[in-house]
Amino acid sequence: MAAASGRCWLLWAAAAALVLTLDAAPVEELDDSFKENRKDDIWLVVFYAPWCGHCKKLEPVWNEVAIEIRNSGSPVKVGKMDATSYSSIASEFGVRGYPTIKLLKGDLAYNYRGPRTKDDIIEFANRVAGPLIRTLPSQKMFEHVHKRHHIFFLYVGGESPLKEKYIEVASELIVYTYFFSASEEVLPEYVTLPELPAVVVFKDGTYFVYDEYEDGDLSSWINRERFQGYLNVDGFTLYELGDTGKLVAIAIIDDKNSSAEHTRLKSIIQEVAKDYRDHFHRNLQFGHMDGNDYINSLLMDDLTVPTVVVLNTSNQQYFLPDRCIESTEDLIQFINSILDGTVEAQGGDGFLQRIKRIIYDAKSTVMSVFKSSPLLGCFLFGLPLGVISIMCYGICTVDTFGGVEENEISKKETGDRELTDEGSEEEQEQENKEKSAELSDGEHGQKHIFDKKKD
Repeated sequence: MAAASGRCWLLWAAAAALVLTLDAAPVEELDDSFKENRKDDIWLVVFYAPWCGHCKKLEPVWNEVAIEIRNSGSPVKVGKMDATSYSSIASEFGVRGYPTIKLLKGDLAYNYRGPRTKDDIIEFANRVAGPLIRTLPSQKMFEHVHKRHHIFFLYVGGESPLKEKYIEVASELIVYTYFFSASEEVLPEYVTLPELPAVVVFKDGTYFVYDEYEDGDLSSWINRERFQGYLNVDGFTLYELGDTGKLVAIAIIDDKNSSAEHTRLKSIIQEVAKDYRDHFHRNLQFGHMDGNDYINSLLMDDLTVPTVVVLNTSNQQYFLPDRCIESTEDLIQFINSILDGTVEAQGGDGFLQRIKRIIYDAKSTVMSVFKSSPLLGCFLFGLPLGVISIMCYGICTVDTFGGVEENEISKKETGDRELTDEGSEEEQEQENKEKSAELSDGEHGQKHIFDKKKD
């Protein structure tokens, strides 16, 4: 009986170990053979470097992504590749930084540029791995999609040049959002279209129809409309908004502060974003940011909280109100003055601003190191300064000794030269005496000849 229970325990332990092994190593380590075999499957791959801190931080998240994708029955395989060991393959896929996440599907490689969280990465993988354009066959399916996605685009109608353009744009922007197609019968009654075919975006609890004459190029319109009207803005969101060409109006507040001043400013931004969309949606994006640390580092300024700032992400300029924003009317007036050019822009990407950025970043780095670890800061910056000081002292000392020796040599050469000059003077004096004697003899000779002529 004991032997049987012992065997059962061993079997259970082996099974548990197998499960733990499968869960602990869900990510396949890829090598140079991956280049030849990758087209057989859909791959979600992270290119990493062993020394990269961001890569190490991503590793547990990446394991969770692999486990969930595998358990969901998705056809996507999850792998990782050391880009420093297989640099030629990494270069072929255009890897320029670490970590780089890509979904490889046939001959296509899609870059992931979203937040490095489990849910966002899985959403990206499922979206890109599936069909480029998903068909909605019924109104029930439409309602399901509408509840599940905050933003999605829908083509309504049959074959047309607009649909061809829609497919082309979807192949470019599928990494950001979902694209669907449906017939007009699938749409609920509250959706009315002026004409067919049409492209519609559903977001912010309503929908907006693409108008070629007012909205311009379809690709630009979709790129602008892929964001909700009001956002919780962070550094990554600002980076993404840079592709839209829009100004970004942000309320800088403290989310933990429930005072009337903070909540009022956030409400003003939300109200303008919703009620004045038709006036501003082509030029502005609205949102709020929690805290001023990031915005201060971006602007190299010290903004007080709460406040409003309008950013031009394309050229790093920004606009600040000259007085406190107390109402929607104040904010609208401020925005209109920006659009008509009466408010002076600050910042920018000129030469002086770039120099200022270099100095600011260097100063911030030094201060952050000393703040987090004073001893490490003293070691990192004190040791090089000490070495440089010793080198400078050595160079200066060598120059001094060299100067003394040169002076002594110079003095010695000068003394020798003086002695040589003195000898030359004695010789010259003797020569002068001899010349004087010769000259006297010559004069006596001439006098004797003169006397003879006189006789």
